[in-house]
Amino acid sequence: MPAKNPRINVVLEEPLYNSIERLARRDGVSLSLKVRDLVKEALEIEEDMALSGFAEEREKTFRKTKALKHGEVW
Repeated sequence: MPAKNPRINVVLEEPLYNSIERLARRDGVSLSLKVRDLVKEALEIEEDMALSGFAEEREKTFRKTKALKHGEVW
């Protein structure tokens, strides 16, 4: 029977594996769940950095005189 969720096999250096193992034990979860949560968190951080860069680029071209007022938007 195939697995419900897709799977990835990852090879880790021993210190990294040990760190994840400690975190999983501390949180009372399996290694698999801990790695999944860490990957999700890393992806959120990457997304935040990308959106921040996008916002910084838009700020460079922002001109208050050309901005729409609240009433004009709504």
